[in-house]
Amino acid sequence: MDNAILSLNGVSRSFGDFKAVDDVSLKIREGSITGLIGPNGAGKSTLFNVIAGELSPNGGSVDFLGTNVSRLAPDARFALGLGRTFQIPRPFGRMSVLENVMLAPMDQTGETLLGAVLGKSRIRDQEEAIRKRAFEVLDFLTLRHVADQPAAKISGGQMKLLELARVLMGDPRLILLDEPAAGVNPALTEILIEKIEELNRNGKTFLIIEHDMDFVMRHCDPIIAMAEGQVVFEGTSVEAQSNPILLDAYLGAPLDA
Repeated sequence: MDNAILSLNGVSRSFGDFKAVDDVSLKIREGSITGLIGPNGAGKSTLFNVIAGELSPNGGSVDFLGTNVSRLAPDARFALGLGRTFQIPRPFGRMSVLENVMLAPMDQTGETLLGAVLGKSRIRDQEEAIRKRAFEVLDFLTLRHVADQPAAKISGGQMKLLELARVLMGDPRLILLDEPAAGVNPALTEILIEKIEELNRNGKTFLIIEHDMDFVMRHCDPIIAMAEGQVVFEGTSVEAQSNPILLDAYLGAPLDA
């Protein structure tokens, strides 16, 4: 796949004797919305954490934009253009929604001692630019009306949108979404889907873990399935409907069309 934005080559991750990810090789096509599915315990979240840098692989390599990032910290990967959200949102609850979004950009001048002493004018200019960008992102994600509310007080669905807002402040090339529709009411799920697809049309690539099969089958292409730490299927939603290995991985449960 010549246009792969992310390549995993023989990636493994173990916890003691338990191999959560077992020799996984796959490529994520740039410009795609790729769905990652599988039963609980299949290794999806562990694989996500290895890709994002929360965990280091015990074997194999993770290549992003042609660079081996296997040993890079999450913030270094974020700086390269790889962002991720979490299944359970992690906002700073006492800070406002706007403040949460404004914290996301890295290497802000005011965060350094020397910058705080010598660069007051630069700090003000940078903060104003970040504030302007944050409001643009909040407008895009329909969160402007809660900008001044404490992040802990907004709804679960809005927290999922806030997670995405923080990621977008880094202008990533690849966004990992961990169960974005989980616990989100249908109206906000539709907004989320609409924004994902608009971002995708504008050049963002997505890799999405999701248990909502209707979401995956309607909006993801391709689909990758894992079971027992290994990839057991790669293909389109149409192919997924009749794949015996995939159906067996779901213990025979039919997939929604």
